[in-house]
Amino acid sequence: MPDLSECRERIDRIDTQIMRLLMERQAVSADVAAYKAATGKPVFDRAREREKIQRATELVPPELASYASVLQTILMEASRDAQHQLLADRSSDVSGRIRDALANQSAYFPFRATVACQGVEGAYQQIAVDRLFRQPQIEFCDTFEEVFDAVESGRCEFGVLPVENSTAGSVNRVYDLLRSRDAYIVRSCRLKIEHNLLVRPGARKEDIRIVYSHEQAIRQCSHYLAGMPEARVHICENTAMAAEKVAQAGRDDVAAIASRDCAQLYGLEICEHGVQDQSSNYTRFACITKDLVIYPGADRASLVAVLDHEPGSLYKVLAKFYALDINLIKLESRPIPGRDFEFMFYFDVECPAAAPQFLSLMDALDDACEECRYLGSYSEVI
Repeated sequence: MPDLSECRERIDRIDTQIMRLLMERQAVSADVAAYKAATGKPVFDRAREREKIQRATELVPPELASYASVLQTILMEASRDAQHQLLADRSSDVSGRIRDALANQSAYFPFRATVACQGVEGAYQQIAVDRLFRQPQIEFCDTFEEVFDAVESGRCEFGVLPVENSTAGSVNRVYDLLRSRDAYIVRSCRLKIEHNLLVRPGARKEDIRIVYSHEQAIRQCSHYLAGMPEARVHICENTAMAAEKVAQAGRDDVAAIASRDCAQLYGLEICEHGVQDQSSNYTRFACITKDLVIYPGADRASLVAVLDHEPGSLYKVLAKFYALDINLIKLESRPIPGRDFEFMFYFDVECPAAAPQFLSLMDALDDACEECRYLGSYSEVI
């Protein structure tokens, strides 16, 4: 029987040789970068990398082929990252625009601005606007699309939209618009949501037959509403519009699920407080603008990526986050319209925009993804 300590010593010697060879390989990458700089060749050569992976699997027994493929992929990713760093002036279009935004960084996030949001006075989106800006001039819109229209046209400097709720999940329509429209996230805020059952003065809960609210609020209060089996639920564009409907109905058998502010705005009474299913109920709101702007303190970023429809494509992307020591705080898949059983992925990462590893990530993702859309770097107000 072999001695364990001797086996470990042999493994240590082999590992040391591997690390030396890794450093030697990375040094050659500098020569490759110099050649590509002189000839204008791209860093990523898909055909060459496919050939290298195939060759690696042929050099080992079949039971080691998958490990050889992964190892060869990691080695080539390390080489590409080194080349991107050496060729910073030839970085991807995205990282180049990020560098430009950082170089022209504003001194502070503005206190006053024209801001578009969906809904009416008293809606949670309006409350989020007041959380983000001290003196906003608000333009209310009927739909999320109109918020993007107001920002893209320049009619409003910023737009504020809900992107995620801790109970009901992501607001998919907003994420789809972020991918397809020309806007960037520049700040976000997290707002604690407390839903209340609002009624006309003197109305009683047992008499309620119709409840108005927004679709997300209804999902967040599903258990509570299940305890009102005689009441029909109607979806409104937002919770403030629901409260307005109750105020205008002139009936005591209708109610709204909305905020405390709505009760004051529309002359309603709070029949029951805190009717959401979970007491820890938060919604994240994104503040968007037309141009790529990065404000001081930006330590988060959002991305959407379409990956090759083949085994290991997501692993290759996630490996880059791990290799660069970047914390991934959100990963969510969404079906790609018009492409059966193919998905795009939304990522939220925790990394300062100016960090070298973040710029390296953006260069690396440009090579690894069929499509990569950078949605902006920002800080979050809690």
